[in-house]
Amino acid sequence: MKLSILDLVIFSVYMLGIVGFGVSFYFKKRSSMDYVTGGGRLPSWALGMSIFATYVSSISFLALPGNAYQSNWNAFVFSLSIPFATLIAVNFFVPLYRKIQSPSAYAYLENRFGLWARIYASICYLLTQMARMGAIMYLLALPMQALFGWSIPAIIIFTGLGVILYAMLGGIEAVVWTDAIQAIILITGALGCFLLIIWEIPGGFDQVLDIAEKDKKLSLGSFSFDWSQNTFWLILIYGLFINLQNFGVDQSYIQRYKGAKSEADAIKSTWLGSMLYVPVSMLFFMIGTSLYAYYQVNPQLLPIELSWLDQSDKVFPYFIVSSLPKGLTGLMIASIFAAGMSTLSTSINSSATVILEDHFKKYLSPKLPKKSEIKILYTASLVMGLIGIGVALAFNGTKSALDAWWALASIFSGGILGLFLLGILTRIKSNIPSVMGVLAGLLVIGWVSLGDILHGFGLPLIEVHKNLAIVLGTMAIFIVGFFIGSLIQSLKKH
Repeated sequence: MKLSILDLVIFSVYMLGIVGFGVSFYFKKRSSMDYVTGGGRLPSWALGMSIFATYVSSISFLALPGNAYQSNWNAFVFSLSIPFATLIAVNFFVPLYRKIQSPSAYAYLENRFGLWARIYASICYLLTQMARMGAIMYLLALPMQALFGWSIPAIIIFTGLGVILYAMLGGIEAVVWTDAIQAIILITGALGCFLLIIWEIPGGFDQVLDIAEKDKKLSLGSFSFDWSQNTFWLILIYGLFINLQNFGVDQSYIQRYKGAKSEADAIKSTWLGSMLYVPVSMLFFMIGTSLYAYYQVNPQLLPIELSWLDQSDKVFPYFIVSSLPKGLTGLMIASIFAAGMSTLSTSINSSATVILEDHFKKYLSPKLPKKSEIKILYTASLVMGLIGIGVALAFNGTKSALDAWWALASIFSGGILGLFLLGILTRIKSNIPSVMGVLAGLLVIGWVSLGDILHGFGLPLIEVHKNLAIVLGTMAIFIVGFFIGSLIQSLKKH
């Protein structure tokens, strides 16, 4: 398929405009603190939109409609967990990080458990971001290649270099302001697309609901307590832990807390970004359900190869290029790229901050001159962006990049939340409980995530869903650390 001249113009204007706008922040006089926190001068509404845009990656933009089209609304339960996680975040995490002088989230762990904890957590974060950037760029390239015949490596390199350019030169201000613009674009595009689908169905929204109810497309999943399946309760608990990890230990969120003018503004931006995601994710699920109804009414419009269940993620992009009027198609393609680019720029900037604060300034170059800090941030942004492109290219040809990303994310990031909770909820000061807790957590995470592989070596198989890796790993770190800490304190008294 080919985009019209109008669509190409709209898409090109978006790409050039967003990169140019982001790069313009390079010409402002800034210190390293301005680069990573915006000098604490960023408005709460822009920070909130940036938090929202970070949530909505290209994975969400394509996978949520695909999920609703293929099955039901079970995955929407993840969004229902967000208000609970946000409530905890604004009462505990936001005040905590606003009090810490360092822009790094992991300075807290050094204060509680020593430098080892800070280095360990920051390395886990960097590894997670490498895998995340690679997965997002690759999964963004897949439907574009399938629909337009564009080269997957070319899409990855083109997108990656564009984001690197403005994220590296513009710093957190460029990231936040471009995120805000991209959030508006993707919401506008998605809403316009949904309304057009409803318009094209003879019976309108009522017919969508009739078809969806008949085929059980609006179900939130089983309410059973079968922990090997994606039930309502499993997704709710998984979502709560993932969102607590986002708000509590993800450097990109902590930088936004620090970038606000006050604690009250930081709380407002957290509520705005998180709660905006709930109705927008509902919009994406409605798009998927409406597409299902649309192609039930017009089955002749869907190519036979896209009717297979494993091709559901490509149905929405196909509708965009085959059924939308000229101009709106270009806006929707820009929306998909906007969703991916906002998440990529956030990962690049937050990773550069971690490299400077948790590694260079702590042990690689403790006496680093202030003038050199900004150079380190530029270099680290460039290197992390290029690594992300490399990981995306390495994903090319994998059977399931999304499954690979989920496995890597569980292994790399699952333990950090438990370590933070151990620090916040207990008075343990010894390193031994925290170290033993982390080791126990990593064993549990590895056993759940890689259970099929380990079972081949004779180890028993844990019959729970892999989404529970972060839940069980976090609990293992906290429980083991708490009991060993209590035991040590008890022995000292005697």
